Amino acid sequence: MTTLSTLDERISRRVQAVDYQHWREKVVAVGGCSAPVRLAGAWQVQSHAGHVLAHRGGDVFTPCGNRRESVCPSCSDRYSADAFHLMRAGLSGGAKDVPLSVRERPRLFVTLTAPSFGPVHSRRTSARGRAVPCRCGDYHHTADPRIGTPLDPDTYDYRGAVLWQGHAGELWARTMTRLRRLIAHAAGLTVRDFRFHARLSFAKVAEYQRRGLVHFHAVIRLDGPDGAVDPSPSWATTDLLTTAVREAARTTKHRPKDLRHTLVWGEQVDVRPIRADQASAVESPDGGISEGGLAAYVAKYATKGTNKSEAADRPIRSQAHLDALDVSPHHRRMMQTAWDLGAHPDLVHLRRWAHMLGFRGHFLSKSKAYSTTFTRLRDDRRAWRLTQVLDALGVNTESVIVVNSWEFLGTGYKSDAERELAEAIYEGQRDQRQQKYRQEEV
Repeated sequence: MTTLSTLDERISRRVQAVDYQHWREKVVAVGGCSAPVRLAGAWQVQSHAGHVLAHRGGDVFTPCGNRRESVCPSCSDRYSADAFHLMRAGLSGGAKDVPLSVRERPRLFVTLTAPSFGPVHSRRTSARGRAVPCRCGDYHHTADPRIGTPLDPDTYDYRGAVLWQGHAGELWARTMTRLRRLIAHAAGLTVRDFRFHARLSFAKVAEYQRRGLVHFHAVIRLDGPDGAVDPSPSWATTDLLTTAVREAARTTKHRPKDLRHTLVWGEQVDVRPIRADQASAVESPDGGISEGGLAAYVAKYATKGTNKSEAADRPIRSQAHLDALDVSPHHRRMMQTAWDLGAHPDLVHLRRWAHMLGFRGHFLSKSKAYSTTFTRLRDDRRAWRLTQVLDALGVNTESVIVVNSWEFLGTGYKSDAERELAEAIYEGQRDQRQQKYRQEEV
């Protein structure tokens, strides 16, 4: 009678395989990606006259590019780093064609939350920091899974919560339109003329709350009409922007054509000025926010999706798929509500995003003129790598042609042993980077 080998045994056999070193080099090249795209083909560098200067062929891996840490820690790390540089460029300037003068503009860190759809379990504290009992009468510890779940699931407005979640991006867009109108009015301008005097730039990230609804963290900046490269007008002040943001959050209402609901923001609105310093601490005693700590804070939430108890990593394909998910009763009910509402032709998008509790927006988005783009960052990285290769050949990009020919073979590794080894390689590379950073700080 044969028995299935353990994972450790399968890993041991893979490490001892003849092709292991070649396989490991491919994994290292993609940073230990957990689910790489497998390609076969070749690339070559040739002169304009057709002479081949370098040629490499065979099968290779490319990163999957998934931003969610629960799916691929390696690609999530890369996305988080790009998000940090994107946010930092818009906050501090001095890079990616963003001038240092952006630090002198009116800038705010704003948090907008979802409204209440029924009382939920919570962990509250008094002004003195002492624990206050929940409405249920219990004192909840921070890891209590009941936090964020309804006190009475039968009376909780799941339909309203999922509909709000599915249209939260539209509500944000309406809020920005309302904010521009309020600023224009405060400056004595017509809405039509506002774009000739100023521009509202922003970058926002969505974060899930314990109750399964998102709230938005946003950096909002008031620029001149050409965006980051243009100084803001003389009438633009932080106080003016603060007043307008609070009014926009309080008064913006959105009623989509496919709903009978009117969507609004929750009562909890946090608006704080951004200080022009590089302190690592996010908050300060005066209530301001440090630009140095803020970029890392926001970038962290760009990759912080929902964990296993809140949502699924993959889209839900059927009712049977939904029934088989290992999720909490509260979030299962949100998914089920999104799935059921998605049966209506006007709400089909909710079924498509049921695995995300109905939220269909981007976790990180920005206005056009806030700073650089993810595409620019990736193109710069790709160009740097190509330059390294060409420098080794003693040529430059203007004197050669790079030809690529690749065929898609599939995604992921061939076994769980290979995936475990790849994740170990990623963790080793991460530890080396962290150690390097700590040494540089000393």
